[in-house]
Amino acid sequence: MTATERDIEEGGPVVITPERMMAQRSQSQHGGFAASLETARNDSPETPGTPASPLTPAYPPTADSFAFAFDIDGVLIRGGRPIPEAIEAMKVLNGGNEYGMKVPYIFLTNGGGKTEAERCIDLSRQLDIEVSPAQFICGHTPMREMVAKYETVLVIGGEGEKCRQVAEGYGFRDVVTPGDIIKDNEATTPFRKLTDEERANSRKRNHGKTKIGAIFVFADSRDWAGDIQIILDLAMSKGGYIGTLSETFDEGPPIYFSHNDIVWSAAHDNVRLGMGALRKMVEMLFKDLTKGKELETIAFGKPQIGTFEFATRLLQQWRKDEHRINRPPETVYFVGDTPESDIRGTNQFNDKSKNEWYSILVKTGVYQDGTEPAYSPKITVDTVLDAVQHGMKREFSKKMQKATGGMPDGLGLKHLSLNGETKVGTKTPILEISEPSSEVGTPGL
Repeated sequence: MTATERDIEEGGPVVITPERMMAQRSQSQHGGFAASLETARNDSPETPGTPASPLTPAYPPTADSFAFAFDIDGVLIRGGRPIPEAIEAMKVLNGGNEYGMKVPYIFLTNGGGKTEAERCIDLSRQLDIEVSPAQFICGHTPMREMVAKYETVLVIGGEGEKCRQVAEGYGFRDVVTPGDIIKDNEATTPFRKLTDEERANSRKRNHGKTKIGAIFVFADSRDWAGDIQIILDLAMSKGGYIGTLSETFDEGPPIYFSHNDIVWSAAHDNVRLGMGALRKMVEMLFKDLTKGKELETIAFGKPQIGTFEFATRLLQQWRKDEHRINRPPETVYFVGDTPESDIRGTNQFNDKSKNEWYSILVKTGVYQDGTEPAYSPKITVDTVLDAVQHGMKREFSKKMQKATGGMPDGLGLKHLSLNGETKVGTKTPILEISEPSSEVGTPGL
């Protein structure tokens, strides 16, 4: 691998390249297909009196009309290990398919608790590909757009100090953890005592005089009892000051959860409780403690429309920067394992989106084969490899119908490629996409 812990700490984009790919990439041209074509022209000897042969770039062309978006847990990874078909699916998308095309893709997970760069390192190792933070969205990634809104925030969840580091990396100026509050007053959580490491990492301050502007649950809690206690203390506080008690119970800071999945697919045979369950407990306990008051919390992640809008902007930027395609895809195939978040969110966003978002449900995660999903996908398949193959075949079928028109079945098939252009002989066609004169950027991505 090519990234170190120092690379991550210093910030900036981190791209992990498997060692077996380094030699191959070092020989490639980075100017896109136009540069590859020009290099081929200059390097290829011409035989006098012989017509020039069609040339093929070093890398296969990129399908410009569609793309894929993937959930991770239960689709590509389960219990920290790659689902076998996931590795093959990535090879297919990266050009190892019958159409000779690369297909752009991004990752959209409700998981979190680490920086996007760290998650990309993990996924690169697991799937034996290179994954860039520019094509990766965690559940808490959209929270970085709220940096300017709050001065002091409490972050919940994750291992050790990782969520504090994520929040500070996003630009939050003053980040508090439950450990900080417990260090200031150990009576806050009677049954939780800080370890020596937690005590050393926690920051000392007078939290009775510290106004918490917002609470962000970045990742799954490692101490439900202690974290719920602190969240409720602040929800019932006067203006976000720990240790105070409001008379109206409507003065507490806003509470944001990075997603709302009740369960998720882990290494265990049965699904495990997720952040959505914690959210329900907080809301239910607040109502009991305040004798009927409702606590309004906000969830990011799937199935929230805002998360899919964020994904749309990221995918457009990724296609432009990596594949030199400066327009949105006509179809995005979203592959997930949870009907309540993945499929529901995709279907709802498809109803309002200008392009097509096509939901595919796999049987390797939360969804149990043989049951009726709460939200119906466009299609249900066994694995992510089946999902990729279905999407590509569907696109080829669409192109074939458009290109052949009223021609007899199969007559135009031999002259058709996945990008809709006609073939010359048996060579794979070259898709040359020139840079547009106008720039379409995505702020913050």
